[in-house]
Amino acid sequence: MKQDKYNIERVLNGDVNAYSHLVDRYKGLVYTVALRMLKNEEDAEELAQDTFVKAFKSLKDFKFESKFSTWLYRITYNAAISKLRKKQIEVYDVDDVTLPENEVLSTYNAINDLKKAEQKKYINEAIQNLKEDDAFIITLYYLEENSMDEIIDITGLNLSNVKVKLHRARKRFYDELKVILKHEVKAIL
Repeated sequence: MKQDKYNIERVLNGDVNAYSHLVDRYKGLVYTVALRMLKNEEDAEELAQDTFVKAFKSLKDFKFESKFSTWLYRITYNAAISKLRKKQIEVYDVDDVTLPENEVLSTYNAINDLKKAEQKKYINEAIQNLKEDDAFIITLYYLEENSMDEIIDITGLNLSNVKVKLHRARKRFYDELKVILKHEVKAIL
């Protein structure tokens, strides 16, 4: 984006105050990614601050080959993975499971019948119940609307890995939504 490039060039030319424009623009997104990965508000806040410090120190290395947000997400993602490894949290993949189309449609229709506020509540609850990697990739692709190429840049994975991880995350996300919505239906009845 032109505004990002303008602010980056200002920082590189000695106007360090211009960095605050970049922080203000992306602080919510960086925090959201960190929170989805770490599932702890304090850790996410700390990681977001560390991300912006690291980005500032490395700004001279940013070559405008991708969007600044993509570069920033990659720093956030790598820092979160490092933090999770330090905590010795293991993330396991499950076997690839095909989700029947009728289940996808019924879940989708159930969500569309809810009011917007309820949708947001259930979506966030389902994402919170996902493993860190799943929550991260769902957030990047659906909530932050990053392209596959941007997700490849952020995660360092190849296209087929991103597709597989997104497919699996989507399956787990639907499973979480089905459980949540099932409990809600029982509570109403």
